[in-house]
Amino acid sequence: MVISEKMILPFFFIKRKFPGFKNMNYRTIFIILIFYMSSLNLKAQTVYDDAKNHVCLKCHASQIIKFQNEVTAKEQKKLMNPYYIIDTLGLKAGVHKSFDCTDCHSYDYTVYPHDGQLKLSPMSTCLDCHAGDPSYDSYQFEKINEEFQKSVHFKVSGEDFTCGKCHNQHTYHPTARNSGDVTEIVAYSNSLCLSCHNDMNRYELVSGHENPKIVQIHDWLPNQELHFKHVRCIECHTEVVDSLMVSHNILSKDKAVRKCVECHNTDSRLKASLYKYTNLQSRTDSTSIRSIFSNESYVIGAQQFPLLKKLSYLIIALTFVGIGIHLFFRYFKK
Repeated sequence: MVISEKMILPFFFIKRKFPGFKNMNYRTIFIILIFYMSSLNLKAQTVYDDAKNHVCLKCHASQIIKFQNEVTAKEQKKLMNPYYIIDTLGLKAGVHKSFDCTDCHSYDYTVYPHDGQLKLSPMSTCLDCHAGDPSYDSYQFEKINEEFQKSVHFKVSGEDFTCGKCHNQHTYHPTARNSGDVTEIVAYSNSLCLSCHNDMNRYELVSGHENPKIVQIHDWLPNQELHFKHVRCIECHTEVVDSLMVSHNILSKDKAVRKCVECHNTDSRLKASLYKYTNLQSRTDSTSIRSIFSNESYVIGAQQFPLLKKLSYLIIALTFVGIGIHLFFRYFKK
């Protein structure tokens, strides 16, 4: 490894500032700094391992909180608001596991009781951290935001409807990008929608009116259970955008897809939405009989086996030929 003059200057400052490094050569100081930075990163990644002693999670990971009441000078126990209880397993599996709470929330939250004014501060959005960051270009956060601003959610609620209304920043992980299981992708996506549309309190908090009855509204849909299990809500309730992996332009209910042929044909819109992921392409384009029977999310009309299709044409043609020959001999015999 070649160390240039520019690289030596910071280490020269360290040797003069800290006597302990005076007798060390620059290569040794460089190695020590690398190990030190690595330890900091490791500490960040394991910051939630000891939830009971974590300054935030010792309360927010439990249903019961304990604190010292300064008025009565006694220890008190109270039930934690269920909406403020953090899923620690989901937190450690999420994409933000390397960050501590105060990286996003005010450091003033480390003091309890919390100042009531802190709750009035606007929450950070995805763009506050990810906008303009080239390392996240593939996620297209700016494009997603443009599409979201066209959606019925933004038109009704405006800036009050943030990313966090659907995507929990504490536990979020990009299932659609990483999973090769269609049913897993569908279940995760639909759970985001139903967390509000199937919860009276959360729905009324955002919309201000009564929660719609999902089953009754979709009573026109044949075999609801099968559709909800194998198709995402957004397949019918969003405008498909080829340049985005997941469409965020949620349409109003009067513009939702209600025609079966939109999905159940060779040009199925599912190929431009649910089945457009690279890791699922082999399942949708495969022409083997085995792939059809092993695919749990097989869509009638959307996935066809070319050989069987040609064979069916041949059988139909031979049937008409047979009928023609039969009529021919019947006519001459008569």
